[in-house]
Amino acid sequence: MLGGDGTILKALRLYAGTDVPVFAVNFGEIGFLATVEPQEIAEGMRRALDGDFELLRLPAIMLQPPAQSASASEPAAATGDARTAVNDIAIHRKVGERVAEIAYEIEGEVVGSVRCDGLVVATPAGSTGYNLANGGPVMAWGVEGFVVSFIAPHSLTARALVVAPGDRLTIHNRSHDALDIALDGRPAGEIRAGAKLDARFVKEIGTIAQLPGSSFYRRLREKFGRLAS
Repeated sequence: MLGGDGTILKALRLYAGTDVPVFAVNFGEIGFLATVEPQEIAEGMRRALDGDFELLRLPAIMLQPPAQSASASEPAAATGDARTAVNDIAIHRKVGERVAEIAYEIEGEVVGSVRCDGLVVATPAGSTGYNLANGGPVMAWGVEGFVVSFIAPHSLTARALVVAPGDRLTIHNRSHDALDIALDGRPAGEIRAGAKLDARFVKEIGTIAQLPGSSFYRRLREKFGRLAS
């Protein structure tokens, strides 16, 4: 397929849960998920047709409302079935609305509660996107787990946290207003004031085809430069 990271993510979601690999040629701005660059398309396609590639299974984050309470007065969360994001889930204040107040807990323990513009939950593949812009850590492909980082926190102590793959994350909207939800950059509804959502790590949901020798660290250096000089 031809496109940037957004198009590649769309293809990964389309074939999620299958054995169909995505072999991508970068026609976007960064193309961190792409297998080859445009100038390599002829050689890359030849190698793809010859089966000369390696498969990398990518995890995802599954987002779903918690079980409904018996109390009719309990605020409703976002509606719909469980949804997944290969890169990240972003929860952020609506344009023109007040600063949000978001808390999150891991396995029932509140870890952070901050006034901010929003919160990002990212997989290792998505850690070089919105999470990186928040000052969150880069996670190498193959690492099991996910990272939670705040968007523009109104705090000097707010820090990103890498969460173990088996731990359940619960996000609380303690704002007075509803917050928007985006999955892999696509609008995906909202979380109402006072509501909460659960998220968990899901292993091996999508498959990227890459040429032999195309390591994560080489991509990181080529797309973003050296980490230090």
